[in-house]
Amino acid sequence: MSKLDSLVASTRQTLELIAREYTPAVFASSLAAEDMVLTDLILKDKLPIGIFSLETGRLHKETLAMVERVKEHYGYDIALFRPEQDAVDQYVAQNGLNAFYDSVEMRKECCRIRKVEPLGRALAGNKAWITGQRRAQSNTRSSLQVHEDDPAHLMDKFNPLADWSEEDVWEYLRANGVPTNALHDQGFPSIGCEPCTRAIQPGEDVRAGRWWWENPESKECGLHVVDGKLIRIKSVAA
Repeated sequence: MSKLDSLVASTRQTLELIAREYTPAVFASSLAAEDMVLTDLILKDKLPIGIFSLETGRLHKETLAMVERVKEHYGYDIALFRPEQDAVDQYVAQNGLNAFYDSVEMRKECCRIRKVEPLGRALAGNKAWITGQRRAQSNTRSSLQVHEDDPAHLMDKFNPLADWSEEDVWEYLRANGVPTNALHDQGFPSIGCEPCTRAIQPGEDVRAGRWWWENPESKECGLHVVDGKLIRIKSVAA
């Protein structure tokens, strides 16, 4: 069995475990490469796991186009969760449209309004949620576990691709003809909101283009953070 075959088998086992023992469960997709691996596995295996994405109002057109591409390819409608418009309007009125460039605090407040609050609504009523996070993505994710406890949302959290490398992800996508975000062909290995994401240069970390004006240690949006710290409080496997 090849390395990729082994990874796929292990990931399938994790997804089947979630479907069997943690229903209802949902997968939070950014519509980027690793998330399309999980989308492909969930939908091909017809697992009872819902898929949603956070439509922040500042996404690239290429990312938004992926919603329709998934529908065309798999016949599946990804659920979209949007921020509360009043909160967005208040932030912009008080701070300016692009105040997130001014400080880490302003950026995290924008992320809270556009991503963290909608995520809470998306997860409500579920027993577990799934992400496409991988250890190899950045130093902030080096201790990532496949199965974790999420104290922020009082549920189990799964990262089935924790062991996958960037090369593993793309080998799977190409071998299986999975639709991918056009931004990946333009130098964007990691994709977030349009004003907060840039293409990377050869040799840079795969997440170097996310919030590129900040120090690497602060480069998380808050979806995986409690009290300013990454949620790695308890590995269930450990």
